[in-house]
Amino acid sequence: MLKIAEHEYRNSRFCDGISRRNFLNIGTLAAMGTAGGWSLPDLLKAEEAAGIKNNPKSVIMIYLVGGPPHQDMFDLKPEAPSEIAGPWRPIATNVPGMDICEAFPKLARLGDKLTIIRSLVGNQADHDAVQVFNGRDPKKPAPSGGWPQFGSMASKVLGPATPTAPPFVSLCYPCTHGPYNEPGPGFLGTSHAPFRPMGSTKKDMVLNGVSLARLADRESLLQSVDQLRRDTDSTMSMTGMDTFTEQAMGLLSSSRLAEALDLSKEDPKIVKRYGTGDASKAMDGNGAPRVPQSLLVARRLIEAGVRVVTLNYSKWDWHGGRNTEGRANNSIFVREREDFPVFDQCVSALVEDLHQRGLSDDCAVIIWGEFGRTPKISSKVGRDHWPNVNCALMAGGGMTHGQVIGATDRIAGEAVARPVTFGEVYATLFQHLGIGVGKTTISDNNGRPQYLVSDESKIMRELI
Repeated sequence: MLKIAEHEYRNSRFCDGISRRNFLNIGTLAAMGTAGGWSLPDLLKAEEAAGIKNNPKSVIMIYLVGGPPHQDMFDLKPEAPSEIAGPWRPIATNVPGMDICEAFPKLARLGDKLTIIRSLVGNQADHDAVQVFNGRDPKKPAPSGGWPQFGSMASKVLGPATPTAPPFVSLCYPCTHGPYNEPGPGFLGTSHAPFRPMGSTKKDMVLNGVSLARLADRESLLQSVDQLRRDTDSTMSMTGMDTFTEQAMGLLSSSRLAEALDLSKEDPKIVKRYGTGDASKAMDGNGAPRVPQSLLVARRLIEAGVRVVTLNYSKWDWHGGRNTEGRANNSIFVREREDFPVFDQCVSALVEDLHQRGLSDDCAVIIWGEFGRTPKISSKVGRDHWPNVNCALMAGGGMTHGQVIGATDRIAGEAVARPVTFGEVYATLFQHLGIGVGKTTISDNNGRPQYLVSDESKIMRELI
């Protein structure tokens, strides 16, 4: 008998108080309306009648590869000397006192739906995506196997939210510069690695051990059981039940995931709103591609039931001078004039989309890089690595937005108010998913319990 792994959906109870559980198997489809138990079509029909929508809490994490320039984006210092301030000027958002770069007019209109963290501290000095993906300092000792990344920990603690989608999907493109690449599942092992449709797994759409080639057998089995049910209960009205049986078949296959990855299924107007980029072109030859449509795919995956989606976007390591693509005039401001408008378009589209589709309370968004950039513009007209302070942009998750958290000094070089750590941000994201970081542990390869965040980090009360 073909069975689906048990999983309890939190906060989903029917009128009789029964929790919605996936102790389902295809055999129970033959027991519709009998003492044999609830089948998947039963559950779907009951949920629709009760007006229940099972949107799991979720997170989209966007890694700006190489470290974005905080003082040119969300922490401008127009009163500083020109060698620090640069050419950009701030514009007001729809929240008084919350200014951002003039290159982000669409985001400025959404200020009430955003939180800017201007005082992210504890950054590493060298390129290493590890801290962005798990909040841990890569230079500190780690358990055998290494620390798992955020999505892997969510996978371990919560499991899948729906049988048709893995708990964790990575849309990160491989980068030829090793430190730009996301870490693996660490000591949790490959069972909690992300599903990677952008890499080698794209050609092998296998989910929960069932390939598309095997799906036909499942359909035949379902049809056989369904015919048995029809023969034994001819008095039942079949018109409505066929709809839910068809939906059940969809949930038992990977088609929903495959469709989420297929933007031809999306409204062309929405695709245009996000914008598109060339997925085959790594920025500066070794970064991630500048692919705004990845943000749309992330939203579609969240709607398909994925808990955590990570993606990498473009390359922000702008030291100036000649780059690997041979451009002699590669000043940081030339690159910013290229990237900022595209970033403004796709991020604002994602934030608006989540609100318009009723997902803004369920899906949290975090956008950041591994460190900030130097206050002083270099002789190559670039900004170099700056671990002293960094910035982050957050949205969604039903959090308190329309605010700036923290502040830096007059040259955006040091945090002078409310320093925030990576661990605090991740504690807040875990809390959003329903995971209490103060009590929840996972076992490492030696059987030792490990907390999910570093240094007893607490959730950010400004947000939750």
